[in-house]
Amino acid sequence: MQQFQYTIRDDLGIHARPAGLLVRLAMQYRCELQIAKSDTQASLKKIFTVMGLNVKCGDTVTIVASGDDEQQAINALHDFFRQHL
Repeated sequence: MQQFQYTIRDDLGIHARPAGLLVRLAMQYRCELQIAKSDTQASLKKIFTVMGLNVKCGDTVTIVASGDDEQQAINALHDFFRQHL
């Protein structure tokens, strides 16, 4: 299992456009991918669960990957968050 935490810097938080891109990226990996905000966890491979977290600017999320290609997924997702959120 690999994970990282990230504090959202985008003024709009994780809104529709980056959420869609995030889910598309997550779908490229075989491992299980989760995003958590506070005590709520959701699949990174389902747009409605990601949007349902209602992540705002300043919120800290935890990304967790477990499975075959978890390291590659974590690296790609960390880069995505730094570039887009």
